[in-house]
Order: sequence, then C-alpha cells, then structure tokens
Amino acid sequence: MKIPKPCKTSKTWIAAGTLGLLSVTATAQAAVAPEALVGPVADYKLYVLDNLEQLVTHTEDFTAAIEAGDLAKAKALYAPTRVYYERIEPIAELFADLDVSIDAREDDYEQGVEDPDFTGFHRLEYGLFHDASTDGMKTYAQGLMADVEELDSRVQALTFPPETVVGGAAALMEEVAATKISGEEDRYSRTDLWDFQGNVDGAREIFELFRPLAAQEDADFVARVEDNFDDVEKTLADYRLDPDDPQAGFESYDEVSDADRRALTGPVTVLAEDLSTLRGLLGLN
Repeated sequence: MKIPKPCKTSKTWIAAGTLGLLSVTATAQAAVAPEALVGPVADYKLYVLDNLEQLVTHTEDFTAAIEAGDLAKAKALYAPTRVYYERIEPIAELFADLDVSIDAREDDYEQGVEDPDFTGFHRLEYGLFHDASTDGMKTYAQGLMADVEELDSRVQALTFPPETVVGGAAALMEEVAATKISGEEDRYSRTDLWDFQGNVDGAREIFELFRPLAAQEDADFVARVEDNFDDVEKTLADYRLDPDDPQAGFESYDEVSDADRRALTGPVTVLAEDLSTLRGLLGLN
C-alpha cells in the first residue's frame, strides 16, 4: 500500500518520522551540532518529494503518449520528464534495482538494446529517437510507469541520512563530468543538456541548504563553490531555446561547440572536487 505523503508544510513530521537515525549517524564526528542538520535534511526531503510528485505526473503523460502511438508528443516529453529524476538521483540510486530498471543504458547489458532486461528511459529513448517509432514500446512504457510509482512509494518512508544527502551534491556533479559532458547519456535524443541542468539543479539545492553551516566552517570555500556554479549555469544559459523561459529547454547537444564542452569541463570538475569535501567540512565522513 502506498504510504500517504506528509503535509509539505510540516517539517516536524519529517524530522520526527523520517530522521530517526540523524543523531546516531551524525553525532560521532560532526563538526556542526547534529540538531543543526535536521532542518536542511528535512528541507531536502521536501525537495525530493516535490520532484517525485512531478516525476510521477510527467511520466504518466510521457508513457500515455507512447501507448497512444503519438511519437511527436512522446519525443517532446522525454527530456522534460527525465529532469525530475536527474535532480534526485542520489536518493533514487539508494534503490539499486529501480535505478537500473529506470535509468540504465544499453552499455550496461551484454546484448545491448536487444537484451530483454534493458528497460526504462533509455530503452524508450532508443525506440523513439533511433527507430523513430512507438511500436513495441507499450510494455516498456508500462514498466517505467510502475517503477516510478514504486520509487515514489519507497521514498515516502525513507530515512535521509545526512551524510548521504550532503554527499549527493558531489555525486551529481561527478555524474555530469563522467557522462554528460561526453554526450554519452542521451546519445539518441541529444537532450543531454536537460539532464545536465537537472544534475546541476539537484547539486545546487543540496549545497544551498547546507551553505550556512558550511560558511561557518569555511567562507572562502562557499564563495568558490558559488562562483563555479554560476560559471556552469552561465554556459548552460547560452544554449537555452528561450532565455526567459527555462521550461522551453535546450538546443540539441550536437550544437554545443567543442570549446564550450571544454569550458564546462573545468568548472564541473572543480565543483565535483570541492563538493566531495563538503561532508568532511561538516564532519559527516
């Protein structure tokens, strides 16, 4: 049975109901008082739940278009739907079975796209953008919808350990460096910049929530990270279809020049390296 979502204005419920391990996991070596972590972690859970709600809604529309055989609509909804998953990957990846079935790429399977276990977004991407067809995609669409709903259900009751939350910022930027800049993530749809932005959004949300605590430990570190986030966002903004409408999305990744790919590599790599020290700064290693 799906666990009802808590009221989004009630942090007391979240702190009491889902952060029961907070004092246990954070007390041993925390540079900040464990109770200071409750608010940021609770706010992050709200952020994750908000994005999961959007993921469920958008996946419903995306998979309905596939089942209806509406290729143009399905292709248009592919990237905007994935953004919500990309933002919360550090939490989604706690459920390895679902992460694999939702977001694995063909490279992860011995038989590639022909492997019967290859499912999820990227299997649908191959059908929609490589084959330019919704034929045979109904089962994959239904499977994706079921997996997304199961993820939503599991996260409702999940305790968010602070070290996992804080470490998620670095994990997201490391993923950008590893798969987004190379262009291998969305190799058929070329919608990599959407995923890129989703990862940056998720990493920045975590950083901003813990920024006041980090600033107490190292103000220069905080300023440096903020500057690097701004550099990455500025380059991404150059490829928005409409600078005044973030929902309009991005140009194809094929349009990103080699110079801009190199320009992104520096700030992304530095961000990943700096954010990897955030847990230690807060005493959460």
